[in-house]
Parts: sequence; C-alpha cells; structure tokens
Amino acid sequence: MDQNSDLILVLVTAPDQDSAELLAKTLVEKKLAACVNLYPGLKSIYRWDGDVHEDKEMLLMIKTQATLFEDQLIPLVQELHPYDTPEIIALPIVAGEKNYLDWIQSETEIK
Repeated sequence: MDQNSDLILVLVTAPDQDSAELLAKTLVEKKLAACVNLYPGLKSIYRWDGDVHEDKEMLLMIKTQATLFEDQLIPLVQELHPYDTPEIIALPIVAGEKNYLDWIQSETEIK
C-alpha cells in the first residue's frame, strides 16, 4: 500500500446516463480525471426546498488530483451539470496500489 495525499476521489451524482457520460468524458478528455466510474441505479432521498424527494440518479466516482479540484474540476462540473446545486464531494485517497496511484497522477498532469 502506497500513500499519496495529493490524490482524491470525487463523488458527483447525475440525474441520468447522458448527463453522467458527458461529465465523465469531458473530465477525462480535459485531463481533470484519470478515470470516472459510473454507477447506475442509485436512489437518492434528500430534502430540497423544504420537501423530501426520492430520485433515481447515477453516481460518478472521479479519480483526480486535489490541486485540480477547486479551480478546474468544480467549475467544469457546475457548467455542464443540469442541477443548480450538484453534489461535488472530495474524499482523500489515503492509500492504494503504487502503480495505480502513479497512473492517476500521470493521467491528470496538465502541461
């Protein structure tokens, strides 16, 4: 197990497959993510504008660098996302297989 404090896992939900795929492909094409996993069939129960809602969504699991999160990844997700307030949450990757972590790092290096 290798450690790399600069890498993060970003969670974003999307209302449908088309929105999720657009976000995922754009993030990878722009080197803001090394990989994005799409998980369909998510059911979200949440409070919004005082009411409780239940919606089917897709979860995006985005592997990237912490240095890209605030200034580049968040604005791009906000621009492309159909929600007014999309879920964008970052979790630190505290450990992982060294070659995989190195790959995330190299795929998200913007020159």
